[in-house]
Amino acid sequence: MTTVVQTSISEYPLTGRGKVRDIYDLGDSLLFIASDRISAFDYVLPNPIPDKGKVLTQISLFWFHYLKNEVDNHVITANFREFPSVLQKYPELDGRAMIVKKAKMFPVECVARGYLSGSGWKEYKETGGVCGIPLPAGLKESDPLPEPIFTPATKAETGHDINISFETMVSMLDEASAQALKELTIAIYSRAAAHALGQGIIIADTKFEFGVYDGKIILCDEVLTPDSSRFWPKEDYEPGRGQKSLDKQYVRDYLEKIRWNKQPPCPDLPSEVILETSRKYREIYRRITGQDLH
Repeated sequence: MTTVVQTSISEYPLTGRGKVRDIYDLGDSLLFIASDRISAFDYVLPNPIPDKGKVLTQISLFWFHYLKNEVDNHVITANFREFPSVLQKYPELDGRAMIVKKAKMFPVECVARGYLSGSGWKEYKETGGVCGIPLPAGLKESDPLPEPIFTPATKAETGHDINISFETMVSMLDEASAQALKELTIAIYSRAAAHALGQGIIIADTKFEFGVYDGKIILCDEVLTPDSSRFWPKEDYEPGRGQKSLDKQYVRDYLEKIRWNKQPPCPDLPSEVILETSRKYREIYRRITGQDLH
């Protein structure tokens, strides 16, 4: 296992450093690097998760390829040997970085929900719906929804993304773009969820990001990763309670258990939580793709 907390590529300008990703401007393209940083409740935690960035990159590449007939994507290459020669002196990029197109990004997160969980479950208990979408009465936590629903959110530079209505999304974009993103989100979630179910994994919900490149909508950023999705092992699934997961929820659950007040300073993760999180990330990669992480 390897760990990369933060990169420093002197040859290119750093254009963004998020909770997980470092992004460099290569001129006519971008270098996306997934570090092993992990965030929870809007803060980056002190301890990295070994191989996490490689899992995020490699599982995204799997899904980009799997969904290519549904929607084009931003990947130019993830083959380290094809990177510019000046990047070859950074072997830590191999497996965790990709060169991507410079798309004009839509300012919304496109969320698909197939099951009642997380903030959706909390809202349903209060209002009987999720993001203004009414749902049948009497649903339990983790129940499947009658059909997948689209619940967009604004992208927050800091803090939580904020759920918005579809009408608000239309006002931010335009009717045609909003409708296209909604249809694409539900279509690719449904196709991916069917594949995952065949591998014994329930994708309860996930979020996508889209942009425009050469006049076409393309899929960008990360796709169906354990950072952006809830993955539940089918063999342990039981409605009416929270589910065991193969995603970041395991870390959130630990932080809830120790009653962290969700304010700095962030607590250190014990070694057993770090190693178990790394194991869960590698396991979801193996179960989704059918291959071990190299």
